[in-house]
Amino acid sequence: KGKDFHIRILLPMDFELKNTRIECSWHLKKILHGYRHILKQRLHSCPDLVSFMVELKTILEIALKNTQDLHIPRPPEYYSCLIREIEILGWNKVAYVDTGLTTIKLKAEDSCGRQHLITLKLNAKYPTEPPDCLVDFPVQFSISWMPQNSLMDIYNQFLAALESLKEFWNTMDEIDGKTWVLEPENPTRSATTRRIAIGNNVSVNIEVDPRHPNMLPECYFLGADHVVNPLRTKLNTNMHSWDPEISLLQNLKDLLEIDFPSCAVLEKSDFAKDCGICYAYRLNGTTPDQVCDDSRCGQPFHQACLYEWLQGLPSSRQSFNVIFGECPYCNK
Repeated sequence: KGKDFHIRILLPMDFELKNTRIECSWHLKKILHGYRHILKQRLHSCPDLVSFMVELKTILEIALKNTQDLHIPRPPEYYSCLIREIEILGWNKVAYVDTGLTTIKLKAEDSCGRQHLITLKLNAKYPTEPPDCLVDFPVQFSISWMPQNSLMDIYNQFLAALESLKEFWNTMDEIDGKTWVLEPENPTRSATTRRIAIGNNVSVNIEVDPRHPNMLPECYFLGADHVVNPLRTKLNTNMHSWDPEISLLQNLKDLLEIDFPSCAVLEKSDFAKDCGICYAYRLNGTTPDQVCDDSRCGQPFHQACLYEWLQGLPSSRQSFNVIFGECPYCNK
């Protein structure tokens, strides 16, 4: 794992490994604390010192993997180089830095005024080796890196990536601002799906391509058949008139010939009904997505609740992974 440790092995007069003493720094002793019995076992079973050293290396690597936040002192030039780079970049762009100067969060604003963060995890060999970069993006973000590069290069690549995703976030922000999004409840910048309310117990799940956000997304309708089937037909019939020059939301409205319920006018309770079995709206992060097909009923249920209910009815029948039975509300 790229870390150096010094140990001393004291062999007895008879060179018997089982009577060997190992001396090491308190730091290494702390890491190997839970592995003492394994070390003793290996000392007893290894035929010679070389094979024990191989075993010790393996044990140490496992121990390091399981040790949280291991702080290895870094050379002074690591810190001086890093401070110099932060000063060139500007401290106003730093959102967070840990006391060991191993994790840095940089903040940036895209051209539409949205705030974004990039987390850099630097190892002791920085800048010879690039840091790990963590971002809230819907696509993979990887940096191109040379040993002479700096934080400024990462920041510029981050800004360029933000601009390339601008249209995607504009599309998602319009959906979030103008419709009732049922799921996810608090979407992250990396989330590409939205379940949008259409009406009473009817919704559409869309999957947007972050690289082509104005193209027709994957659509999956949820609700009773008598409501969903006409919507599906309209989408298939009008698909040819999709216009990439106008927004995705406007295209969906035109193709489906509907207006989505607005969060500015309606409350969620106006169209989002609780499950008819557990009387809750949210259950383990899911919302009611199974609806009775009878137009006079239309009661929604969580899939898990309905499945459990139908399994308990003697009149229900199952074919492969599909279960058929009566509605708990109207008995249809």
